[in-house]
Amino acid sequence: MAEQRQRPRRRGQGELEALVLSALREAEGPATAGWVRERLGGGLAYTTVITILTRLLAKGAVTRERAGRSFAWTPASDQAGLAARKMRKVLDAENDRGAVLASFVTGLDPDDERLLRELLSPPGGERKG
Repeated sequence: MAEQRQRPRRRGQGELEALVLSALREAEGPATAGWVRERLGGGLAYTTVITILTRLLAKGAVTRERAGRSFAWTPASDQAGLAARKMRKVLDAENDRGAVLASFVTGLDPDDERLLRELLSPPGGERKG
């Protein structure tokens, strides 16, 4: 019986973006696409890394600067900042922001609701513990 080669699992766009962002965060400064590719083990084509970086640039998740004939890339924010940007994008796409925010808040668990209330309290204001 002939041996069948197993094809590598295809990763989704979101997973690849997360891997590229993670590699950029590990860099000690702006990094080239080649460096990112090597950091990820070289299993991705160079053009794939460029495509992912370009998509991340369009989303505001990375910045780039000229480095010779190519670019050096830097994450624009940490993971929390990126998640917050996604949340704002979803909120901005809705007509009734109040309804969306109300639904979001009522769906929070008590600890998250308490944290949100603390974050929204005026600085130096009285807080109940």
